[in-house]
Formats: sequence, C-alpha cells, structure tokens
Amino acid sequence: MNLSYWEYQSWISNIDYTIVGSGIVGLNTALHLKNRFPDSRILILERGFLPNGASTKNAGFACFGSLSEILDDLDSHSPQEVVELIQKRKKGLEFLRKNLGDDAIGYKCYGGYELFLPEDEQLYKSCVAQIKVVNDLIKPVFGEDVFETKANIFGFKNIKEPLIYNKFEAQINTGKMMEVLLQKVQAAGIKILNCITVEDFSENNTSVEVKTDKFQFQTKKLLIATNGFASKMGVSEVKPARAQVLITKPIKDLKVKGTFHLDKGYYYFRNIDDRILFGGGRNLDFKAEETTEMEQTDLIQNKLEALLKSTILPDIPFEIDHRWSGIMGVGSTKKPILKQLSNNVYCGVRLGGMGVAIGSLVGMELAEMVE
Repeated sequence: MNLSYWEYQSWISNIDYTIVGSGIVGLNTALHLKNRFPDSRILILERGFLPNGASTKNAGFACFGSLSEILDDLDSHSPQEVVELIQKRKKGLEFLRKNLGDDAIGYKCYGGYELFLPEDEQLYKSCVAQIKVVNDLIKPVFGEDVFETKANIFGFKNIKEPLIYNKFEAQINTGKMMEVLLQKVQAAGIKILNCITVEDFSENNTSVEVKTDKFQFQTKKLLIATNGFASKMGVSEVKPARAQVLITKPIKDLKVKGTFHLDKGYYYFRNIDDRILFGGGRNLDFKAEETTEMEQTDLIQNKLEALLKSTILPDIPFEIDHRWSGIMGVGSTKKPILKQLSNNVYCGVRLGGMGVAIGSLVGMELAEMVE
C-alpha cells in the first residue's frame, strides 16, 4: 500500500507507543499511557475489523473462579499464589466497574452457581466437603464466606443437588463494555487502525521497526497485548485456546438467572435478553482447540446442544440463533505474563480465560512498566 504524505504524517509518523491488539488489555494500556504521558502519540493496531480475540467474543462472566477451579488450582499452585490470583481478579473487576460504570457495562450481580453431572459425583462430594476450607482461605479477600449450597430453583435436571453458590459472581454485557472502552480511547485522541496484521518487527537502540501487511513504520515502544495470538508475536509461553459458544433464540418465561459453571468450568452458561448463552467444551479435544482459527466443530456444538436438552433446558423447546468462537490465551500457570521482552518491546498476555476480570488491571500494569 502506498500511503500519501498526509496519511503518513497524520497516522504513522512520530509514534511514541504502538499497541498490538485492541481488546480489553490493549485499550486499557493505551488509556493509562495517555494518562501518564498526555502529549504522547499512541497507535493501536488491530488485525480484525472488530477486536478479534476474546474481548468481544467472551460470555461476559464477571467471575474469579468456581469452587472446583480453585481446588484444581491448589493442586498446581501454592495457597498463597491462589489467593493472589483471586485477589487480582477481584481488584481487576473493581477497576473495570469504577472506570466504566456498572450501567455502562450492564453489570448485574445475580450470583454464580456450579453444577455437577451424575458422573462427577466424587468431585461434587469433594467440593462440598471443602467449602469451609476454601472459604477460610479466601475470606481475607472478601471479608466473609464466599461459597455455600443452594437449592436447584431453575429446573435443571441430571445434576447433583444442592448447587454450589457464590453470591459475589456477576455478569456484564461484553458488547457494551467494549463500546465504552473504544469511545474513551477515541475521545483521548488515541488512534486505532483496524484490519492491520503485524507480520514482523525489529529493534534498534531507540526504536522498533514494525512491518505490517499494509505498511512499515517506526515506533519508540512496542507493546504486545494480543493474548491468545501472542505466540505469533514470539511469546512462546502462551498457547491459544479456542472457546466455542452458542446462543438460543428468546425463550418465553425463562427462569434461569445468573452465571453457571459446569464440569470444572469447561462449560459455562448464563441468561441474556431472555436467552441462554452457552459455551465451552474444549476438554472434548484439547489439541484441536489449541488453535487461532475461529471456527466451530460438530463435536463441541453437538455436545452443547445435548447438554441444553438434557440438563439446562429440559422439557423446554428452544432454537439456536447464533454460534461463534473466541481465542483465549493459556499456559502452564494462571499468572499473566507481564514483562519487558527487550529494550523497547513489552507484553501483557496469558489471561487464562479471565480477561473480563483482569484485563483492565493487566493493561494498567503493562502501561506502568513503560518508561
């Protein structure tokens, strides 16, 4: 692409900070950099025509981990690390709400529930037995007990009862959240270029040469905020994890209200606009779902529909309205990667499926790393 003098001067010359990725992390990074350095020229590059990863594809869970997920984390992390992870998620959600406002993001605290299928009876018994242990562990974070059991008032079938309940869990409207963030970024005078793929970059002492599929330019600092796509930018500690989702058409007199986790959190569903939004299932084929291709598979989509019929909406007719996929960034631990990769290159990635909870905070912390 041959840019005009005007295009080059107005859009890609004298750039102080270039951020790759216009999701939750990238936009918050840009806003915080602008607060720190009001006179700086900031450019965001986005490969999609919309933020094309998980930020506009997620289920809108304002959560910090189900009981079984926390117990699973305790098998691979120290108790202190688990508490720190939960603390970070809680702090991130508070930052998101304060920054954008509950009304603007459609924040609703209906509580969260965890469901267990009959074949997971041993896991269910183990979780119920350890409610007090986990409550005692994270009580300093919330100031009171988090988990308890509650009756199944939603008409779910083929599950263990009672349900495990967490009154602190909430839901948001993902689309509204991203709209408000984009408006704030544009109002701050930060430029976003969509449908631009970063193909390569090289560094000298004072700047980074960035090669995209449309043009090349120089920037003083480069910040990678592509999460699930980070391995394509040379951050090998992050693996992509595709999440497939579907949503029903509106259901008359829908009784389901809240956020719900099933099968160790590999499945998740919620109410939205009298519909059920339902996603997950990558545990059916981990290897196939370790991809950045935003497609759907019959294996997972059929399983989602089967669980809707047998468990979530038994005896209730429904139709599927829409299906999509998002790409998360995961790795060997749940801790995000926030680091300086070289003199002028930084990254804030590997959100582990908790982008809504920690994305705002990771963006702020990434911006704080930069001089």
